Amino acid sequence: MSSFYDYSVPTPKGEALSMENYRGKVVLVVNTATGCGFTPQYKDIEAMYEKYHDKGFEVLDIPCNQFMGQTPGTDEEIHEFCTLKYKTQFPQMKKSDVNGENELPLYTFLKSQQGFKGFGKGPKALAMSAMLKKIDKDYKNNPNIKWNFTKFLVNRKGEVIARFEPMEDLNKIDALLAENI
Repeated sequence: MSSFYDYSVPTPKGEALSMENYRGKVVLVVNTATGCGFTPQYKDIEAMYEKYHDKGFEVLDIPCNQFMGQTPGTDEEIHEFCTLKYKTQFPQMKKSDVNGENELPLYTFLKSQQGFKGFGKGPKALAMSAMLKKIDKDYKNNPNIKWNFTKFLVNRKGEVIARFEPMEDLNKIDALLAENI
């Protein structure tokens, strides 16, 4: 069986960033978008990064344009947007696929460790379910990433301990971080 540390992701410069670099750290892996209703989550993710980074927390930001083309632009433009608008300090990786035949192998692994468990309750969850039923009638029964800002939390041992769908309260991530930092 493979481990989180067996994978790498491409940087905007085309280099491979090994997850081995994150051994012993807590990592939030998130597929992001610059033109999505969830894009303001960058502010809260940056706040968590600032709060926990000195204690061994890292954010692995992987821009993805697979969901209604909400991440247009080059890797450089994405980085500029994030640093100027949300003052992010964590690096953005190369824009990549998280589903399908060209998905990053890291995402194949993450989805195998934490499958889709639903969107929870509330108006945003209902709206997301209604929209996805039109795209994939069987969306509830596969582990694919459903939308931008799906997050995976990896503990210091490299175990994928949680998956958070885009509309989940980021305070839940913060609480889990506090327990695992």
